[in-house]
Amino acid sequence: MSTDVSTSSTNVAGVVRPQGLLGVPLAVEPLNRKDFTSDQEVRWCPGCGDYAILAAFLGFMPELGIKRENTVIVSGIGCAARFPYYVDTYGMHSIHGRAPAIATGVATAREDLAVFVVTGDGDSLSIGGNHLIHALRRNVNITILLFNNRIYGLTKGQYSPTSEAGKVTKSTPLGSVDAPFNPLSLALGAEASFVARTIDSDRKHLTEVLTQAAAHRGASFVEIYQNCPIFNDGAFDELKDVETADASVIRLVHGEPITFAGGRLGVHRTANGELEVVEVAEVGTEALVVHDAHAEDPAYAFALSRLSASGAVTRSPIGVLRDVQRPVYDDQVRDQVATASGGRTATEQDLQQVILGRDAWTVAG
Repeated sequence: MSTDVSTSSTNVAGVVRPQGLLGVPLAVEPLNRKDFTSDQEVRWCPGCGDYAILAAFLGFMPELGIKRENTVIVSGIGCAARFPYYVDTYGMHSIHGRAPAIATGVATAREDLAVFVVTGDGDSLSIGGNHLIHALRRNVNITILLFNNRIYGLTKGQYSPTSEAGKVTKSTPLGSVDAPFNPLSLALGAEASFVARTIDSDRKHLTEVLTQAAAHRGASFVEIYQNCPIFNDGAFDELKDVETADASVIRLVHGEPITFAGGRLGVHRTANGELEVVEVAEVGTEALVVHDAHAEDPAYAFALSRLSASGAVTRSPIGVLRDVQRPVYDDQVRDQVATASGGRTATEQDLQQVILGRDAWTVAG
């Protein structure tokens, strides 16, 4: 696909802003996978799901048509955080859990950049939990890819915030007593404007979801189920094994009734508004929920995210749960700056006056 950024609009401060899906400059010449592949040796464990995610990323980026110099990847700490080294764009291997905060600064300072955050379940949901939820609630124009392998891999196999209760690891030898996070529920609770889930081994679906996330203006959150063959191998076998996947993966398609297991099972709304899995033959197709990814109220998408039991992957919704438009944080910040400065662009001299000027000043009369 190619992203159209040819249209524009003028805000209250007289600033012209691109209104395309991404709002960043496109490459003049066609790009290919090699253009985005760095010269660094890829160093993950053999069989790691990160390889599949990297391959999908390198495959869909040329299709977006964004210039490499207008692409930034910010990562935190963990196995996933190596990602910026392997993509030939601008990037930063930053601080543990703080990638969303750094990405917020990048996106706010530079409207012409496509900013991606690559993080893991430990990096983003433990030490980085606070930064993640605030980036989502603010609706910063960044795309967050959360690689969820339900374990700490880089530090050799401790339980993580998404590990299931009872998980036996080096740090929980008698089994974890923690209630795990549901990343989708967390993102929807923070009212992220784009929330989706996909699987590392499903290349086609992974590419489709990543493309939609990148095209969304605002905070995009994508949870990617990713296998760790060394410390948590087989965590998602129910979703990948041909004998169990059909009855475990609930594929979401906007505008279509939600069914799975070959159409035998479906999602139905109960009298009290909850969602439940039912036998389609018992209720009829007309009683099934028709997926609406554009529902303004996040309650529906939140209910979808709860179809999986706590800590389980059985009956996992896969696809885009929510895709809505709402004011973008960095756009609003730039509007305020333009309004305060009478529509003119700040210069180095303006900054010097602020630094060397009085201890207090009036922004507005």
